[in-house]
Amino acid sequence: MHTAEPNKIAFIGVGNMGRPLVERLLLAGYEVQVYDIDPTRASSVIAAGARWKATPALCASGCGVVVTCLPLPHHVLENMTGPEGALAGMAENSVWIDTSTTDYHNTRHIAGLARQKHIHSLEAPVSNLSHMGVDFANVCFYIGGDKIGYQSSHSVLETMGRKAFYVGEIGTGQSVKLLTNLLFYAATAVWAELLVLARANEIPLHWFWDFVKTSRGNCFVSNQLTPFMLDASYDHSCTLEITVKDMSLTEALADELGVAMPLGRIIADRYRQAGARFDTQDNHVKVAALSEQENSIALALADFQAPSPYGANRNYRHSGAFTEDAFGRITPTLPGTFHSGIRFTDNQKIKLATHLVEFLACINRVILGEAAEIGGAMGLSPSLVTQVVNWSCGPSWVAEHMDSYEPCFDSIAVVDQKRHELKLSVINRIFQQSILDVAISPRMAGLSEAEGVLVP
Repeated sequence: MHTAEPNKIAFIGVGNMGRPLVERLLLAGYEVQVYDIDPTRASSVIAAGARWKATPALCASGCGVVVTCLPLPHHVLENMTGPEGALAGMAENSVWIDTSTTDYHNTRHIAGLARQKHIHSLEAPVSNLSHMGVDFANVCFYIGGDKIGYQSSHSVLETMGRKAFYVGEIGTGQSVKLLTNLLFYAATAVWAELLVLARANEIPLHWFWDFVKTSRGNCFVSNQLTPFMLDASYDHSCTLEITVKDMSLTEALADELGVAMPLGRIIADRYRQAGARFDTQDNHVKVAALSEQENSIALALADFQAPSPYGANRNYRHSGAFTEDAFGRITPTLPGTFHSGIRFTDNQKIKLATHLVEFLACINRVILGEAAEIGGAMGLSPSLVTQVVNWSCGPSWVAEHMDSYEPCFDSIAVVDQKRHELKLSVINRIFQQSILDVAISPRMAGLSEAEGVLVP
């Protein structure tokens, strides 16, 4: 009979997301045992005090909590089941926490096997609250599963992250993560095309990055992901394979729930297209490179490097200073040297820039509607959907002003006209399928540009 020690944690999967979570547990005084299919990934946490184990079963042995943090559903299944899987080494009343973004049917299957051994199961997909917030415990967990397991492992979750929501049974947590990812991926694909459009019209992109952050188009993507497009690193924190998988799971969830999700399906197609064009192990923002290649336009700026160790300068380190917003969310404070300092006075191009960021705001509103529809079909209350959106990788100015936001129809018309000058696959499909006409209430028609634009 296996016995478990409450303060001993098994951690399976110590890549970009898992490694910093292990480091937090070690700093808090937990005894941590680790396993990864690639032992070299564990070298830094072993040096910090973690103990290496040769199989998932040996890693889980004697541990009160077993955490998995793995890329794909089959990786979770392979590491949890079989004679060398973690379940083989787990004790009664121990807790399995899966922080992977995976197929919840897979999680339910494994949880059923765990239940036969009187093991509690939790899905706890993790969402960064700022770019790679996991590096400084700035993450949120969406918990689905056994309440007893949640209560007994709450201190472990609090140690690894900043916030956790208990959202229901297994399946709900994964679904919540997918609907928040939908916001992130939609903004990424559309913003990449808007940047190409800006570059084609000689709008300085560094200035444009400053500009969007003070507009209604401000969101996690335009604020924090733009630098990885401007330094052509495309963000080393995550692979294209993961994003293709996430959007495929989101499509499958929408199908299961009977949700149309028209914009989300265009975005899923775009990521599949990027996955077919590039190596699946390439960086996930390569979806922007697809737009660059299609138009023979490069977004990269000379001598620009993203303020992140996941950008072109892998030796970059954050200062340790953070900025907190009205919600209590934190982001690393951006050094002043990363502001463009450009005095841009071309009124026609500033007007076009305004239309482009207003169009992004409109897209953020439409995809929020699709995410809310998925949440409603799952049985989540509107207030819970609002909370998880605001504590995720998908917040935006629009999400924080849902009661007052109205789209700028002049901006939609300008983008509709400008799109014909370039190959903008996502934006073209949005107009061809009349997605904005269907998604935006007719009562909003007639709003002038001046009524709905914030200009720096």
